Amino acid sequence: MTQLTTPPTDASTPTPAPALRPHRIPADGLYEGRRILRRTPDDWPDRPYERFEVVPQSATIGAEIRGLDLSRPLPSALRAELNRALLEWKVLFFRGQHLTPVAQRQFAANWGELETNPLLARGDSKEVVRFDKTAVGAQTFENVWHTDVTFRERPAMGAVLQLREVPASGGDTLWADMAGAYDNLPLKIRERIDGARAVHDYLPGFSRFFSAAQLAPFQGEFPPVEHPVVRRHPETGRRTLFVNASFTTRIVGLPEAESDRLLRLLFQQAHVPEFQVRFHWRAGDVAFWDNRATQHYAVCDYGTQRRVAERVAIAGDRPY
Repeated sequence: MTQLTTPPTDASTPTPAPALRPHRIPADGLYEGRRILRRTPDDWPDRPYERFEVVPQSATIGAEIRGLDLSRPLPSALRAELNRALLEWKVLFFRGQHLTPVAQRQFAANWGELETNPLLARGDSKEVVRFDKTAVGAQTFENVWHTDVTFRERPAMGAVLQLREVPASGGDTLWADMAGAYDNLPLKIRERIDGARAVHDYLPGFSRFFSAAQLAPFQGEFPPVEHPVVRRHPETGRRTLFVNASFTTRIVGLPEAESDRLLRLLFQQAHVPEFQVRFHWRAGDVAFWDNRATQHYAVCDYGTQRRVAERVAIAGDRPY
């Protein structure tokens, strides 16, 4: 096999370019090459953390936080530094916390009003969602990249998830940096979607798991809503790709076929490994993510083993 090498350049003896047969790469794909990997805005000050240890898990997204007990009250200065870590790393991991549901709610409440979700199974209170996957249960709400509850006028600001029981193998969760996904779109695509709006609806995501009779009562509570295709993060100011395969149904003003094609391209961006972090759970671990800046993917690869998780979501603002 002939190895390709870069030919030497010699201005005095130009070499004619050889002819290549006709070829093309199919449009709207994901291409190899260098990625733009910015963890924070260009003008963001780089400051050390003083109250805990931060262990990065990837270049731009995901950090393990060491040295904190989340069951204890959160002083304002510590809360501010944790919020900065959340903005800079988008998802924070805390090992071995074993929080009670009350402590989990109290920690999340440091970031605002807690959200309820009548479409999901309830834990010990209306603010706690429980995902209990067993050998006989349906494997739902997994294996798809999504941002939580974008079918709301004010999607969740963030979520605090704890694994209470983990399978012996499998059951990881991945998160994707959607600011990085936006940064790496071709310029012509960014110009096309800046200012565009898309429709989000709970029915496409939930109709895979529930019957029409189960879903119909919520149609009045959750009508279709419009959000910007690219939102501005309210705290960092970064542009973030804000469409997802579970709930985004169309781009306003485009014919259906054109909208579908563009959305497929945008949905693909979460699949780029350089924008991702993958977390392998142990019982009692906690993840806290910024729902405004990320998508996530729960991997359903643990067969008939049991996986039990509880999530508390924090109410958010209207995307702009």
